Amino acid sequence: MFFQTAGIEVAPWVPPLAAFVVSFFTSMGGVSGAFLLLPFQMSFLGYTNPSVSATNQVFNIVATPGGVYRYWREGRMVWPLTWMVIAGTLPGVFIGAFVRVSYLPNPKHFKLFAAGVLLYIGIKMVRDLLKKNKDQDSKAGSEKQFQESMKRSRSKTGDAATDEEKRLNPVTVTHFNLKRLGYTFYDESFDVSFWGIFALSFIVGIVGGIYGIGGGAVIAPFFVTFFGLPVYTVAGAALMGTFVTSVAGVGFYQILAPFYPNMSVAPDWILGALFGVGGVAGMYLGARCQKFVPAVAIKWMLAGVIIFTALKYAATFLGF
Repeated sequence: MFFQTAGIEVAPWVPPLAAFVVSFFTSMGGVSGAFLLLPFQMSFLGYTNPSVSATNQVFNIVATPGGVYRYWREGRMVWPLTWMVIAGTLPGVFIGAFVRVSYLPNPKHFKLFAAGVLLYIGIKMVRDLLKKNKDQDSKAGSEKQFQESMKRSRSKTGDAATDEEKRLNPVTVTHFNLKRLGYTFYDESFDVSFWGIFALSFIVGIVGGIYGIGGGAVIAPFFVTFFGLPVYTVAGAALMGTFVTSVAGVGFYQILAPFYPNMSVAPDWILGALFGVGGVAGMYLGARCQKFVPAVAIKWMLAGVIIFTALKYAATFLGF
């Protein structure tokens, strides 16, 4: 099958299969897998046009709503944090898309940028795996309490969702203004700077707009490490931000396309949708199978793949 926008020919079952495999494993580590699908498109499919970034965001649009719904249903969406992330990343993703088309159309230069993003994510994962988190016990306690509460709410009717479970809301916002955001997650209280979150989201939006990811794989570790927020409450905000900014990014790339008639800028919708279908199935089964695979082993595997890809791109740029 020939994909005209991408300028590549590939069997139609390859994109969904690749997305399924990537998402199956990355979803166990808490990320969508978009940051690995872009290297796959560039290195294995030969899709190096600027539109590859927009096509990668189409994958996010199709694949992430299910995850957002799950977090909302479980009462783990901190909506003020979500709006802060969206408000910061939206202008950033527009800038990123413009930079990608205007200053990084050369595949060689873009691979160097991609190497930097991947290397950051990979090193960050390794550091998190090696680091002994001082707050590990308290966070583990919150997670255990959350899981036990969910289990109790199901105990009356087995696996079926009860009214009690639907009303379960472990997150309570205590204050929210243009200076601070505060909320509680069970017995723990958290307070963060509005402008700190906004500035981080803006920078991540630029990176995500250039690379073609929503930014969740970048922003979530910062929320946990530097702002001290529990991963159980930031995942939903990061995923929702990924969805909204991906929609905006795809739209902006589509708008820019007529201004660059000699360049492939608009997304390849069919290819992106095929990736998205595989991603939906992979994320669902990955979440179901997560309990059977050690999380540490999954993260080490992902870190190894990410760092290897980053070094390969950097070596290509340097001519090795």
